[in-house]
Amino acid sequence: MLTPGAYEDRQSLQSRLLGFRVGIVLLFVLFGVAFWTLQVLQHQEYLERAENNHMRTIELRAPRGVLFDRHGEVLVQNRRVFRIAVVREQTGGDLEGVLVRLAAITAVDEASVRAAVKRRMNEPSFRPIPVIENATEAQVASVLARALELPGVVVEQVPTRRYPDAGLAAHLFGYVGEVQKSQLRPGLQPGAIVGQAGVEQVYDELLIGENGNRFVVVNSRGREIEELEHQEPVDGKRVQLTIDADMQRALEEAFRSKGFNGSGMFLDPRTGEVLAMASVPSYDPNEFASGIEPSKWQALLGDPLKPLRNRTVQGTYAPGSTFKIVMALAALEEGLITPETTFNCAGSKTIYGNSFACHRAGGHGRQNLREALMHSCNVYFYTLGEMLKVDTIHKWAERLGLVGRTGIDLPAEDESVIPSEAWKRRRFNERWYPGDTISVAIGQGYVTVTPVALARMMATIANGGTLVTPHAIRAVDNGAGWEPTQGTTVVPPVTLAPDMLDAVRDGLWMAVNAPTGTARGAQIAGYDIAGKTGTAQVISLDAAKAVAGRTTRDLRHHGWFVFFAPKDNPEVAGVVFVEHGASSGAATPIVRHVMNTYFAKKEGRPLPKLAPAPPTPPALTRSTPAGPASGSGVR
Repeated sequence: MLTPGAYEDRQSLQSRLLGFRVGIVLLFVLFGVAFWTLQVLQHQEYLERAENNHMRTIELRAPRGVLFDRHGEVLVQNRRVFRIAVVREQTGGDLEGVLVRLAAITAVDEASVRAAVKRRMNEPSFRPIPVIENATEAQVASVLARALELPGVVVEQVPTRRYPDAGLAAHLFGYVGEVQKSQLRPGLQPGAIVGQAGVEQVYDELLIGENGNRFVVVNSRGREIEELEHQEPVDGKRVQLTIDADMQRALEEAFRSKGFNGSGMFLDPRTGEVLAMASVPSYDPNEFASGIEPSKWQALLGDPLKPLRNRTVQGTYAPGSTFKIVMALAALEEGLITPETTFNCAGSKTIYGNSFACHRAGGHGRQNLREALMHSCNVYFYTLGEMLKVDTIHKWAERLGLVGRTGIDLPAEDESVIPSEAWKRRRFNERWYPGDTISVAIGQGYVTVTPVALARMMATIANGGTLVTPHAIRAVDNGAGWEPTQGTTVVPPVTLAPDMLDAVRDGLWMAVNAPTGTARGAQIAGYDIAGKTGTAQVISLDAAKAVAGRTTRDLRHHGWFVFFAPKDNPEVAGVVFVEHGASSGAATPIVRHVMNTYFAKKEGRPLPKLAPAPPTPPALTRSTPAGPASGSGVR
């Protein structure tokens, strides 16, 4: 018989056992519910996850669209190159050892290999990380021969950009490179190759194409077993540019022949199409196509001549006497003078108590407008500077396309500045003084313009007053043949009195073709080229004398020539700018060679050739001590 205490212990034990049984039953119920949820409700989700554990998607880079010139010549295309990449999940946990061995086997700097991997460590571990772009055949052979020592190292063939030799039209084409974080957009993944400058950048979405994919099955070690699907990449769209390849070669050949740096642009004044464009010194875009070496990149950035800078759209300079075209039209259109109005040039003119010299010490004598343009007479245009207010000059410069940006379809265009009273108040918090206008009258002082703006101005003069927008793209092939692009943006024409415009054109024709014209270096017998020279001071003559022998800057004047041809029905207009060319005489032969090429091609004649370039004096290629050109004034 149980005592009361024993009975209570037995009851307590049974209660605990009951609770334990209930707990076991509840636990199994929970397990059952969980298994049912996993196997029934979430079956599809976990099935996909399981399948993804042995499926991989490998991206196939699409070739970029091919670039053609206006006549169908292939300019920029693609070539296939080898690259060596590392798949981290296949390295067996020995990523560091694999990278060390890979660097040793391929004779590549170990730090650069590590840096390439570190840069993309946040990407999925199954995605190949390129560590050696544009690998040599020897490097590829070494990697394949020692594959067992290099788990996770793969060799891929990828399309890479191929540009013309010698950096032809480098600043127009631009270059490509790995996408930066700030450039990422929908559809782009880290590591994608995109345009970084020039046409490649502006029209990247046309040129980039659509990447393809390989869907493959891999084993537990990540080795490929089977290809399930192969989606071919779609090439980028073919793009026809406006440039004429022969004119482009001629322009660059002429700069090399003369040994100068600078820029040039040739336009069709009727449409704004860019026929040729060069900025010198240049660079080789091919060095960027497979990833430029850090040492080369730093050398380009540190080069004092700034070869990466597109001088045609990013360089701003005093236009010198090319600005006299604006002054002439402003005075004519405002009714202050007629083409027959004359002023006497005695070699200098005293204005507001200061003496302003003409470039011809003895003076030009009495000149009308045509003669003043032909001789580039400073005194004539100083006189117009006395008559015109700066705001009126600004107004006509703007109407001729010489203020602000032109809107050309190239990146980072700088602004041209033609001062006004309001501009000086904003910029310097000072009032405008009448004496300031005298410097403006010959394209000095506060006036700074880009070469592309001067080219646009000459196109406006050539076509009778229509402001066209310079552009470099002509047509796109969307798969059904060439479709013309929108083309130029045309601003409502400037109203220019025909007789006034003809007088200016006459003066520009005389500058090239008359015996005493300043631009005779551009003359081509039998062809009516019209134009205006300009020599712009880097610093004033007095300042140059003060620092002579105490500076490493090249202080020689810049040379300009703006032009159009033929005179009566212009087909080409443009500008050539020569840095430190000492005078405009350095620019006119360059234009003559390109226009000779244009006319020869149009008429089916052999293209002209230039003699090899003479040895270039150091002052023309590096900033070495140099004084200003002899003589006084600017023309």
